[in-house]
Amino acid sequence: MAINPPVRFDPAVETVQPDEAEVIGQLNESFQSILDTTSQDYGHAVRAVHAKAHGIAKGTLTVAEGLPPELAQGLFAAPGRYEAIIRLSTNPGDILDDSIGLPRGLALKVIGVEGERLPGSEGDTTQDFIMVNAPVFAAPDAKAFSKNLKLLAGTTDKAEGGKKLLSGVLRAFEATLEAVGLESATLKQMGGAANVHPLGETYFSQTPFRYGDHVAKFQLAPVSPALTRLTGDIVSTTDRPDALREVVREVLIEQGGTWELRVQLNRDLDTMPVEDPTKEWKQEDSPFQTVATLDVPPQLSWEHGGSDAVDDALSYSIWHGIAAHRPLGNVNRARKDTYAHSAEYRGQFNGCPIHQPAALADLP
Repeated sequence: MAINPPVRFDPAVETVQPDEAEVIGQLNESFQSILDTTSQDYGHAVRAVHAKAHGIAKGTLTVAEGLPPELAQGLFAAPGRYEAIIRLSTNPGDILDDSIGLPRGLALKVIGVEGERLPGSEGDTTQDFIMVNAPVFAAPDAKAFSKNLKLLAGTTDKAEGGKKLLSGVLRAFEATLEAVGLESATLKQMGGAANVHPLGETYFSQTPFRYGDHVAKFQLAPVSPALTRLTGDIVSTTDRPDALREVVREVLIEQGGTWELRVQLNRDLDTMPVEDPTKEWKQEDSPFQTVATLDVPPQLSWEHGGSDAVDDALSYSIWHGIAAHRPLGNVNRARKDTYAHSAEYRGQFNGCPIHQPAALADLP
């Protein structure tokens, strides 16, 4: 079967909704509710989403040589090596026991990237990628995303014991669905995700981005044996509230890891829509192609006290980056102000304004 040529980027690939400003205001209200609740509980501000980190690790992103023109775009236009740092997490805005099964997240910050900057990131040299261990987003647009977040905001700081029980029930439902070839992003968001090892997972941007002359989604896939042997591995969390930090630390301190950063080019706007991130772009229509390799040498990925300081100093946003990788679509547009609001709140509450690092040496 012939594969279509990649779609050329044009501003017309996006369709701006008339009520986007109102919806973004609602999202900010939910973020504010979560931030106010958790900061008062902990005496310290944490992220409104993906609050709990399971590991932070420094490495090097190497852009491949000899990429074809359609892949040699933006950050990947020329071979090169960049300092990078990853953060592994789960999605709620409160710090929960790891026995509650939730989607895994991985944020990648690449440092030293030159080029025209996105609005709000002028003067920086970072390029952020935020990914989750599923190919599609849980909501078709910002309005639905806002409704989901409002539900999550209402459960923040509520009965962790009840969340554990509910998580067990939802995981059983989700396992039943997956046994017959189905799955539910909603069940996973509410605690029904399998407690898989974060280092064995493949992570997806879920939403689309400009890719220089084209439009694409991103994927980060484990490739070193230390990581691939963990794919599908279920972590025992019984009486281990921080089990994920423990298992990530065990692997990274001994062996480190290697991932491939891959790109899926949009080749048909009808079957690969920009404005609905719940629609999976099929790999038979456009396979993911490797454009760079992320190498993380053996290191301590979490140390109480030291890692908390690094975590506080970091903020990730898909709008930290260059114009060649501009986030596209309604959901991505809604994430710009909300993520900035969360980072600004943390900086003010904790008395430590957040700045983008110019080098890994800038971090605590």
